[in-house]
This record gives sequence, C-alpha cells and structure tokens, in this order.
Amino acid sequence: MNELERIVKLQKEGVARGICSVCSSSPYVIDAAIEQAVRTDSFVLIEATANQVNQMGGYTGMKPAGFRDMVLDRADKLGLPREKIILGGDHLGPVAWKNMDSGEAMDLAETLVYEFSRAGYRKIHLDASMPLGEEVTLNTAEIADRTVRLCLAAEKGYSEYAEGNPGTRPPVYVIGSEVPTPGGSGEEEDMSVTGPEDLTGMIDCFSEKFRDAGLAVWDRVIAAVVQPGVEFGNHSIHDYIRADAEKLTETARNLPGIVLEGHSTDYQKRESLREMVEDGIAVLKVGPALTFAAREAIYALSYIEDELVRTGVTDTAERSDFIALLDKAMTEEPGNWKDHYTSEEPESSFLRKYSYSDRSRYYMSAPAVKESLDRLIANLREAEMPMSLISQYMPAQYRKIKEGRLAADPEKMITDHVCEVLDDYWYACGLTEK
Repeated sequence: MNELERIVKLQKEGVARGICSVCSSSPYVIDAAIEQAVRTDSFVLIEATANQVNQMGGYTGMKPAGFRDMVLDRADKLGLPREKIILGGDHLGPVAWKNMDSGEAMDLAETLVYEFSRAGYRKIHLDASMPLGEEVTLNTAEIADRTVRLCLAAEKGYSEYAEGNPGTRPPVYVIGSEVPTPGGSGEEEDMSVTGPEDLTGMIDCFSEKFRDAGLAVWDRVIAAVVQPGVEFGNHSIHDYIRADAEKLTETARNLPGIVLEGHSTDYQKRESLREMVEDGIAVLKVGPALTFAAREAIYALSYIEDELVRTGVTDTAERSDFIALLDKAMTEEPGNWKDHYTSEEPESSFLRKYSYSDRSRYYMSAPAVKESLDRLIANLREAEMPMSLISQYMPAQYRKIKEGRLAADPEKMITDHVCEVLDDYWYACGLTEK
C-alpha cells in the first residue's frame, strides 16, 4: 500500500487525512514543497500538467523524465529521501492538442500518458473530457472510452518501467470529467457543485468501460475529480461552502475505495481547506496560489533593490528591472494570457501583475526574465539587504531572520513565503497543528 492508498483507507475509516497536490514547475514552489515535507517528516505530492511537461517539452521545455530528474535532484539537495516524493501527472490527455482532430490528438495523448508512466510517475490523472477539433460536446460514455485508451497506454508504460525497477508498485489513477478551468476561470461565472447522480453515473460508466476493456485496474482508481464549489477568477474567489457540497460529499463517502479530488483549491481559507478534507475531498490541488506567492516575494525583493539604488546604499552598476522586464515579456508574447485577461488598459496592465490566475508564471523561464531574476538575486546578495528594508517589504521573513529561523538570502526568502501558503494545506491534511 502506497501513501495515497493509505490516505484513501484512512478516509474510509473516518479519519480526516489528505494530501496537498503541488501542481507547479516553479523551482521556488518545488523547493518550498520539499522543505515543507522535510520539516513535517511527510510525503510530498508534486504534479506536472500536460501543458507544462509533455513529450514535446511543454511550456517548460521539459519532458516527463526531465521533470522527474529535476524534482528528485532538488529533493536530494534539500535532504528529503526520494521515497518521500510522489510524482503525478495532471490532466494527462489531449488537452494540449484539443484543436487537432480527435484521431491525431488522442494518438499524441496516448504517447503522453505512456511517457509519464514509463518515467515512474505513480499518480496519473486521466483526463479525456475535452471536445477535440470540430467536436462540440462529449457524453460520459465517449469520455470513458477515451479514458480507457489512455489507461492502456499508462499500463504499458508502467510494465516497461517495472522491468528496470523491480518491486515498484503500479500507478494509481484519478478520473473525472467535471474539472474547473485549469489555472482559474478568468471571468465571473456560475458555480455549480457536481451533482451526486453525476458522480455515481460517471463511476458506474467508467468502471463498466474499464471491465469491458479487460483493464483489471479499477482497484487502483483512488479518486474522482469533482467541482465542490471552489474556484477563482482574476479578482474573485469562490469559497468552499460545506452545506452546498453536503449531498456530493455524503454520496462520495459511500464509494468504496474512492475519495474526491478538488482542483482549483487555490486561495481557499485555512479552515475551509480543513473542512474539505474532513468532508472527503482528500486531494487538494494547488498551483497558481503558490506561483502567485513566489511572484509576490520577487516583487518585494525588487522594491528592496529599487530602494537600495534610489538611496545610494548600493552602487550596483546594473539594476535587474525585473518587474518591467517581466511585463515586457508578457506584452510581447501575449499568447498565455490574452484569452484570460481583458486587452483594455489599464485593467490589462493590472491583471498581468496581480491577477489571481497568475499568468505571469508562464514567463518565468523566458531567457530575459530568468536573466533579470538572476541579476536581482545577485545584486541583493552583494548588497547585503538591510534588515530595516526586509522589515518594510517582507515582515514575516524579517521576524524569522531576526529569530534565527531563516537565512537573509533572497532565494530562501522567496521559498519561505511560498511555505506560508503551503502550511495551510499541510494543516488541512492533518500534518501540522493549528
């Protein structure tokens, strides 16, 4: 029994235990998640989406094996045993190729899932929910048929991985077609909690399709993705309301071996996250809220650099100008935000910097942006940031530095700010005290 299966078992026994699914390729976020696991002596679940990481490199430029190696290398450096890392693939399916015809898109999706499983990822979200090419809608049976294809590819990948890694447990699967918009909705929209009959109908249909295909893996389907009534837009957050999800969560409690997975739990209140885990939403997926926190910290460090230069405290020859260069990269290549933000100024400028959906995360690996961030870090290390400025712009980190619990290093301060968000999730999952 692996850690995810153990959590399902505990939930079915009435124990409110869960796990935070850290869905991000940001080095600062990944480091924060690993450090959180080290501090609490717990497992950490780190997932990559099909858009971030795929057989063509995704927007990060990494393939599944490359992302795996990056995470494991960081775990080694930060002192977390590799067996404490659970790697997952999120939205694995044709989402990255949804504008292609269904045949070509599904062929690519099968390769994608195979590559993730072949690379040793042990939690696989099979997502074939989106219409492809000229399709308008898909019914549950059609989604289930495509999910079977993806699962067969995953099992093939696992069998090849197991040949070189004897004793490795097979992957567990997450299914579900009712998924909030990845990265936030961007606009205000009606919020509809998944109906109990929709959940049971999906489970019945998928399980039948799996059996008909000869897939003896249903005991490894551990979670179903649902909409429990949580979402966020550019300016808004839909908080979890326990009473609204009661019928859904009560139904889920009676599902043998399956818990609920909540997507877009970003920006939820600490106690709301705890209520979700208590109600059987045992997998809490978070991504943009973490990169939003990393961006907050980097902006704060940029303001410290600005003050050091403005007041003449440092004679740094070249400022990083990070905030301006990030915005320049976003305006020159608007593809990753134009469908989520308005094009009207000044609203567009505000959203590029401060939207909850944090589309700036797509640009952090751009050469000019990365070079600017590296310069910012180097400038602040050379200048030895005055504590008074740290207090002004990063007061929580100031207190920890003063108490000797944190190094006055800019990258450590970024990671620590992300950990402040992750602490809410670890508490919700029953891994830390209030």
